[in-house]
Amino acid sequence: MLQELRPQTIIEPFRIRSVEPIRFTTVAEREAALRKAGYNPFLLHAGDVLIDLLTDSGTGAMSSQQWAGMIASDESYAGASSFYRLEAAVQDITGFRYVMPTHQGRAAENILFTTIARPGHVVLNNTHFDTTRAHVEHVGAEARDLVIPEGRQPRNLHPFKGNMDLDALRAAIREIGPENIPLVMMTVTNNSGGGQPVSMANIRAASEISHEHGIPFFLDACRFAENAWFIKLREEGYADRAPIDIAREMFSYADGCTMSAKKDGMANIGGYLAMNDDDLAVRCQSLEILTEGFPTYGGMAGYDMEAIAQGLYEALDEGYLRYRIRSMAYIGERLAAAGVPHVQPTGGHAIYLDAGEMLSHISPLEYPAWSLANALYLLGGVRGVEIGSVMFGKQPDGSEKPAAMELVRLAFPRRVYTQSHVDYLLEVILGVYAQREALRGYRIVQQGPVLRHFTARLEPLA
Repeated sequence: MLQELRPQTIIEPFRIRSVEPIRFTTVAEREAALRKAGYNPFLLHAGDVLIDLLTDSGTGAMSSQQWAGMIASDESYAGASSFYRLEAAVQDITGFRYVMPTHQGRAAENILFTTIARPGHVVLNNTHFDTTRAHVEHVGAEARDLVIPEGRQPRNLHPFKGNMDLDALRAAIREIGPENIPLVMMTVTNNSGGGQPVSMANIRAASEISHEHGIPFFLDACRFAENAWFIKLREEGYADRAPIDIAREMFSYADGCTMSAKKDGMANIGGYLAMNDDDLAVRCQSLEILTEGFPTYGGMAGYDMEAIAQGLYEALDEGYLRYRIRSMAYIGERLAAAGVPHVQPTGGHAIYLDAGEMLSHISPLEYPAWSLANALYLLGGVRGVEIGSVMFGKQPDGSEKPAAMELVRLAFPRRVYTQSHVDYLLEVILGVYAQREALRGYRIVQQGPVLRHFTARLEPLA
């Protein structure tokens, strides 16, 4: 009898039935495109990008089942059956009673923080991502990060580097006063900290501390399925649990969540705000009607809601999660073997290159991560995003200080690129790393008042 084969090759758990051509460009063409874009990868034309890892948000490929649901969608203004399918899926996975669809995750954040926060308030989080922080600060509140110390150490191999520092959480509540904390939030996985997961024990403990003081506890659940998979892989007692059951336990400790369904909803657009509190739901729903739309569509077409209702379950499929997380680990192993500094262990949706260490000759306020991101595009047509002092350096009072880490995130769209694309990416990274001493910093010549990284224009230093 033949022994079972245990292949080492990473094989995509899907077949490709539709293809989209990509354009190959020269270094000279990319230099001209980057100059025209003000040296900001966000402002490049997508057609000038070969491997687009700017974000995993809304950039994935949808399944045949999602497309089938979209064709059969109900586009009624009120009471569409597509909404009730979305509502049932969210309630099944999260257990939350109220589900408010939004056009994407930042709309859910806007509704939530506009409703509950005001000047003098402090919102506590393991690490706020950019739009979350911006929405908190937009209403005059403070966004404070309380990630564990290991979460700011790129080479530390702690299995749950996204965890909240529980002692710091207790101390912050004592310092600020529960009456001034409208919300404690946990971002799963922790995007700004390298896509690092949060343990079930930490979610449970942070929830208990919050509730002891009468403070609501919410999840930023954009990548809840990937976080559930890491719990299955790394936390004792969960190896034999299905990802959907792990996700249900995660949500059971929370009072609500914001969700960008463009991530682990496997859709190109959409999101939702979900919760259990009756009074808060009424207030949030009123603002939803004003800013998003009627509560049974909330900024989405029926076909978007159908895609998400199916996609939430597909994101929890073990075969898909195994493939996605293993692909990230493969890149991390190759980078580690070559000595390329990056956040370890690898997260679920992206590789985070440590530009602070790689380009130590560039000072933080000359934006080393921005320089590295542009070099990846110039050398190989790869577009990533800076998560460093351009994104997080500007303070609410207009001053500037270095970010905690200088990272370049290479976020992988779901079900889009193959193993050969991954190997090409590695060649580009290693090529830039070999020439890293030649890279120089940048200065900002034009910027907006908030979220400046989306639209800023820069120029390289001499």
